[in-house]
Amino acid sequence: MTYATSDGQYWLARTMDFGFELGGNPVVIPRKYNFQSVTGRSFTTKFGFVGAGAKLQDYIVVDGVNEHGLSAATLYFSDEAHYSDQPVSGKLNLASFELVNWILGVNQSTAEVRAHLDQINVVNFALPLLKANVPLHWIIADRAGHCGVLEMQAEGIHWYDNQIGVMTNSPDFAWHRQNLGNYVQLENGGQPDRQFNGYTAKQIGPGAGALGLPGDYTSTSRFVRAAFMREYAPAVPDKVAINTVNHLLEPFDIPRGVKLQANGKFDYTQYRGYMQMSNPTYYFQPYQSSDISAVHLTEALMNKSTVTDFPVPREQQVTALN
Repeated sequence: MTYATSDGQYWLARTMDFGFELGGNPVVIPRKYNFQSVTGRSFTTKFGFVGAGAKLQDYIVVDGVNEHGLSAATLYFSDEAHYSDQPVSGKLNLASFELVNWILGVNQSTAEVRAHLDQINVVNFALPLLKANVPLHWIIADRAGHCGVLEMQAEGIHWYDNQIGVMTNSPDFAWHRQNLGNYVQLENGGQPDRQFNGYTAKQIGPGAGALGLPGDYTSTSRFVRAAFMREYAPAVPDKVAINTVNHLLEPFDIPRGVKLQANGKFDYTQYRGYMQMSNPTYYFQPYQSSDISAVHLTEALMNKSTVTDFPVPREQQVTALN
């Protein structure tokens, strides 16, 4: 979800929920870094960026923010994503899991991403880690407050302006947006008294306006819940927003063991990522710890000739106060 601060700045935050252990950490990709794609093509970044990633054939970054405040995150798009079967001459051919590298490495805003989509072709290629093609779609936001969703389906490329500011997994964004019409009764207040054949029923307690808010772990329910929480979240100054954004994401954490997949594995929230756009910084919170690590994009990091990795401790630190 995106978050707007009281002083006109913006954040993008996400949970990374997956059954396969991804093992990512914060990484900084410098300016003028040459990416080697699994397609055999390559491109050179214009801008430095920081996000969660890991090195396979080359570095794969799944979410992050660049030096101009443009941020992006990949989300799973099972049974919906459709890519080209063959490379296209004259275009930059990339695999789906490499697209964030291009989004953040060569674009400054959501408008630029949209304008440059005709320059790329996403090709069916297996992710070496999973040995399978990865169905993905993307939420993209910039420091001016613009947010979009990029989806590639059988009928072509879709770009949606995302005023709602949230995104989850399948179905497609247009379906999620329309589904909000089933929840127009939700509010953060109470409910009026009701008459039942002369008996007056009163709400049992505060919060009755949210009765019917779905609380399960399906992507459809999480979309509604995120839209509701984002709508009523208090706006705080940018310099202290990490605390508010952290609390907004807490209800979407999936603990190990509660979401079983058909293959017998459990989806769980491997980490939360928070992207501050005004002062490009990436915050990383692993499942194993409530501690949050931060990596700020500095000129020194962006001008290095190599990628900088920041391994994050996975142990919970507890401070005794007595």
